[in-house]
Amino acid sequence: MSLATATTGWPPGVSVAGWGAAVPERRVTNDDLAARLDTSDEWIVDRSGIRERRWAGPGESTGPLALAAARRALDRAGVTPAEIDVIVVATTTPERPVPSTAALVAAELGCRGGALDLNAACAGFVYGLTTVAALVETGVAQTVLLIGADTMTSIVDPDDRATAVLFGDGAGALVLTGGPGHDAGAPGLVASDLVNDPDGVDLLVVPAGGSGLPASPATVADRQHYLRMDGREVFRRAVRAVEASILRTLDRAAVTPDDVSLFVPHQANARIVDAVLARTGLTPERTLSTVDRFGNTSAASIPMALAEAADAGTVAAGDLVLLCGFGAGLTVGTALWRWGTPTPRKREAA
Repeated sequence: MSLATATTGWPPGVSVAGWGAAVPERRVTNDDLAARLDTSDEWIVDRSGIRERRWAGPGESTGPLALAAARRALDRAGVTPAEIDVIVVATTTPERPVPSTAALVAAELGCRGGALDLNAACAGFVYGLTTVAALVETGVAQTVLLIGADTMTSIVDPDDRATAVLFGDGAGALVLTGGPGHDAGAPGLVASDLVNDPDGVDLLVVPAGGSGLPASPATVADRQHYLRMDGREVFRRAVRAVEASILRTLDRAAVTPDDVSLFVPHQANARIVDAVLARTGLTPERTLSTVDRFGNTSAASIPMALAEAADAGTVAAGDLVLLCGFGAGLTVGTALWRWGTPTPRKREAA
């Protein structure tokens, strides 16, 4: 359907029609990890704010988690798979190398729209949000399903104390639709900032498994398919890069931190978030935090937190929601979004 005939103005606003999240059943506490690693609940909480996380079991890999979150978002939106024009899955841990996880989700849903994966690591959902907003605003799509999903435990060394305590698995999804004409108060993307720190490209990597270093007995024996991270340097660079990206985004929108109704940061580390709040003027009272319960779920962390806030009624129409993700690359993405939901549609009688 052409947006030119579907809306009363141009370009359209972009509404959040539905949302959903999914996490594995298995809950892993800090005490569970301390039973087999040289760590403790106090050590983990002090350095990350994490108390527990969810780890995937059989049948709970990236694809099934993404599908579960998608179905909840579609149900909440009252949208059928046939109405989805494009599916975008932000993920670092795809279900398979080929085809895309988005294509697999589309096949399960019976959706014949476009499907693609996007990898910007833990910033992936924000990159995906800016991408799909552009698709809707330019008329390429009317209704988009955006999913952030990762099974980080598939690439984390279970014997590495530095990373095993930090990561969890999960998925979050939004259904986004074109709406009334775009004006100063219309819902949708207000401003964004997508940046990269090339000097930090080697600070958080999985060395093997790609075309540069294909899997082999030697790479497996050397544990090169697991995540390797310079945590101290990632922390230092992330705080500075996130601060700068947030301030640029607010400046582009001509708003102040006081205008932000809700701040939804990537749930990587509570200490990083605290440092960013101190540097930007954003307040803890308006900041979402789920890291204590789910750990770092990479591209899933922001949509999971956002879905939880939407379910709780924490966010309302007209609110300015600030989203910021950061991760391997080092990649940072910030988006200022004006929240709005579409007018409920009347269902035709059967």
